[in-house]
Amino acid sequence: MLSFLGFCMIATFLLLVLTKRLSVVVAFVLVAVAFAVIGGFSVDMGQMMMDGILKVTPTAVMIVFAILYFGLMIDVGLFDPLIAKILNFVKGDPLKLVLATAVMTILVGLDGDGSSTFMITISALLPIYKRLGLNLLVLACVVSLAAGVMNIIPWGGPLVRAAASLQVEVYDLFIPLIPVMIAGLLWTLFVAYILGKKERERLGVMQSESFRAVAEQAATVEDSKPASKLFWFNLILTIMLMVLLVMEVLPIQILFAAAFAIALLVNFPNPVEQQKMILSHANSFVLISTLVFAAGIFTGVFSGTGMMDAMASTIVLVIPEWLGAHLPVVVALTTIPLSFVFSPDAYYFGILPIISETATSFGIDPVEIGRAALLGHSTVGYPLSPLVPATFILIGLVGVGFGEHQKFLLKWAFGANLIMTITAVLLGVISF
Repeated sequence: MLSFLGFCMIATFLLLVLTKRLSVVVAFVLVAVAFAVIGGFSVDMGQMMMDGILKVTPTAVMIVFAILYFGLMIDVGLFDPLIAKILNFVKGDPLKLVLATAVMTILVGLDGDGSSTFMITISALLPIYKRLGLNLLVLACVVSLAAGVMNIIPWGGPLVRAAASLQVEVYDLFIPLIPVMIAGLLWTLFVAYILGKKERERLGVMQSESFRAVAEQAATVEDSKPASKLFWFNLILTIMLMVLLVMEVLPIQILFAAAFAIALLVNFPNPVEQQKMILSHANSFVLISTLVFAAGIFTGVFSGTGMMDAMASTIVLVIPEWLGAHLPVVVALTTIPLSFVFSPDAYYFGILPIISETATSFGIDPVEIGRAALLGHSTVGYPLSPLVPATFILIGLVGVGFGEHQKFLLKWAFGANLIMTITAVLLGVISF
């Protein structure tokens, strides 16, 4: 009975989300309440929901301070000098321009917001691509790959969803994935080199005098921001934050909270300016934090009632033993195809918990399933998905067709997924 109720609960949630009858947050709460009552758990429902909320609270706190920190650093122009140097380095060479595109996207992608990454990067580079006559699909492809890999960072949406859904620590998911991310970024640079070399062979190199005017025109976005007088302070603080994060000196939430407080005080000494800075980035973290808390309510009921365990037991009966032992790799290699079918919320909150609980029956740690999912779904796969709004921001800014973009990007995205999966297996991040 519990298993059947659980499948109905997931199916109802997916139906409401995929058909856009309800927003994800509303669906999480109302479906959880409805099925808790239907299953006869109304008395214990409140405690289950609170337990779920408490488990995801550290994740929500991390999101708020991480987004605020990197938002502040972008506002004060921490990355502007490097972007200017990248543009100066290009000097009309298509190969250098495509490589610079990857590097710039990686830097801008540190804020964890795919939409803003697309808007900033493409706004700066599109005029140069057009002036040099490069294939705009190359721009869309390289930006997609770099932004996709960077979307694995803890304050990006996918890892937050995975941590909240599986109720595991952010550290346990992210730290082992750092070398896997590096492998993905190296693949991105390799792809940029291959595509850039083809464009150089096709177009040649523009004279530096002609290019300089174009670069100045394209740098308008960066030049519109005032240069930070505290550049070196902000750079050292950011480097220290990254080092301490990897060393796990303190919980990630505390590291970001402390770093943001220091950065805010030094860069905006006036309390009124501090409040304005926080409010200017409220839209970036309010929605995803609300989503995480709503997910806590949903998963609290889903697991507290025993539905998840019952569903996993049912699935185990139909999965062959030989396949069950390889579930992490199976999950990793199916993430991109499933990106076309399930939105990030539907996949991470509807599908992943069931797979994870099933994997537990085969002696596999749920955290491995979470890491495997992050190797494709809503990371390198999200710029391919018609279910992600940021994808349409990308193709709209670049001015290419969705079908053309998918066809051009697909093999390179699968390559990134495969490279990261192999790296994860070799390093023991996920089991084979």
